[in-house]
Amino acid sequence: KMEHRLTRSALPRRAKRVFRGQIFDVYQWRQRMFDGSYGVFEKLKRADTVSVIPVLDDGKILIIEERQPGRKPFLSVVGGRVDEGESAKRAARREFLEETGYAARRLKLWNSFRPYDKIVWTIYTFIAYGIKKTGRQKPDPGEIIKVRFVSPKKLLDLALKRQIRSMELTNAALRAKADPKEM
Repeated sequence: KMEHRLTRSALPRRAKRVFRGQIFDVYQWRQRMFDGSYGVFEKLKRADTVSVIPVLDDGKILIIEERQPGRKPFLSVVGGRVDEGESAKRAARREFLEETGYAARRLKLWNSFRPYDKIVWTIYTFIAYGIKKTGRQKPDPGEIIKVRFVSPKKLLDLALKRQIRSMELTNAALRAKADPKEM
């Protein structure tokens, strides 16, 4: 319900799609200005995405080292797109299994936010508990993924140094550094 409400309210009813891309669609609409004139407004729209932060029974955190064509290897949390008609929670379970070969007994929504006002896109971040290896990795053709395990302190250090590709972790680490109650 929340996902639907977020997506619907982000574009005016009169917005028209003027471009359909592989990742982004472009919407435009006429908007009345304060002086009575009209201008064209524009927003991008893309599929929502999920991130998964798996916590193992020993307290370690599962992260991934990923390679994609044309990019240097990077550290990240597990994540990917929410497919059409799929819930964010189901997408998180699917992405976690595909990218790592692990499954989670329980997923808890930690955060959801829209990082940019001009893009209709929500990022859902889940904490995963009860981690168990259940199969082999099945990454997309453009991914080579290695599973890594780090302590919570190391994860925060990586986030503060921007050495892990995760906007939500970097933001959380900065809040935790500024306010110990956030830790």
